[in-house]
This record gives sequence, C-alpha cells and structure tokens, in this order.
Amino acid sequence: MIGPVDPLTLAAFVPAALALNLTPGADMMFCLGQGLRGGPRAALAADLGIALGCFVHVTLAGLGLGAVVAAVPGAFEAIRWAGVAYLLWLAWGALRHGALAPGLPAVTPRRAFREALAVNLTNPKVILFVLAFLPQFVVAERGAVLAQFLILGAVLSLGGFIVNGAVGVFAGRARQVLSGSRAVERGLGVVSAAIFTALAVRLAVLQKG
Repeated sequence: MIGPVDPLTLAAFVPAALALNLTPGADMMFCLGQGLRGGPRAALAADLGIALGCFVHVTLAGLGLGAVVAAVPGAFEAIRWAGVAYLLWLAWGALRHGALAPGLPAVTPRRAFREALAVNLTNPKVILFVLAFLPQFVVAERGAVLAQFLILGAVLSLGGFIVNGAVGVFAGRARQVLSGSRAVERGLGVVSAAIFTALAVRLAVLQKG
C-alpha cells in the first residue's frame, strides 16, 4: 500500500465517484445557471467554489464535525433554510437582471465563486451524502482516517470539477452566442431564476432521514 488509501479501494472508489459526478444534480444545475448568467469564466469560478465547498464538507466529516451537525436537528434545519433563502435571493437577482436593459455587466467570476461556495456550504444534503458515501471506502483499521477522507474527497471533488465545469462552460458559450437582445437577456434571466428556484424547492423539501 502506498499512502493511507489502499490501491484496490481507490480503484473501486474512482468509478463509483465518477458515476455520481455524471449524475445530474444540484451542483451541475447551479453551474449551468451561473454559465447562463455570466459566461464560461463565471461557470468555472462557480465550479471551483462548489469543489472547494465539497472539500470543506469532506474535511469536517473526517474530523467528525459533520456527524455532529447531521445529528443536531436545530443545526441541520438552520443550515437548510439559510440555503433555501440564499437560493431564492439568487433567483430574484437573476430574474431582476434579466428584466433590465441588455448591456448590464454579467455576474463576475469572483461573485460566482462566492455564491457557489455559499450555496454548497449551506446545503446539508452534501453533509449527509459525504457521511453516507465516503465511510464505505474508509478503513479505520488502517489508521489515518482524516487522510483517507481527504484523499477520497479530493478525487470526488476533482471529478465534479471536471464534469460540472464542462456543463457550465457549455452554458456559458451558449450565453455568448445568444445574448445581445432584450428578449434573449430576459429569457436567460428567467431560465437562471427557474434553476435557482427549483434548487431552493428541492432543498426545502429535503428530508433528513
């Protein structure tokens, strides 16, 4: 064995993580929405924010803090509803932007990064996912549990970064081609707002169990 993760375990983890990365979900849809709002650079910045947020969740899970948050109903609910409120605020911003005159500056990469990081960190579903998925590939008897979490989390985050980034860049390219008229700008704003609203509803109806 080289490092804390056994090569056979890693060989089993990589395809499982890739399959999850390729499954359309909240992160992919968020990058899609940011690509429509700000173009390829904003999409990649949002993708980086999501990857960093995911890695933070993995680190907390490895330290045992994620399990505490998931086990405390008050903390779980507070994080969940903060995420719902933030997504609805983003939806309103996208809708308002699309309703205004064309030519206004699109969302900047820095802003897209901050928004993606905030959305990911306020999504308790990520906490539950990390706690349910990663421990299946962590062998406590080998020691260095935190290191195992970080290595597996890095693989998962990297795969998500590549897949979600590709989707976001595609949406960003589409925005560059389609933008320029009031009707198109309004339509892109509505689509982005609909994506963020759908993510908020999805998070609002999330069941902890």
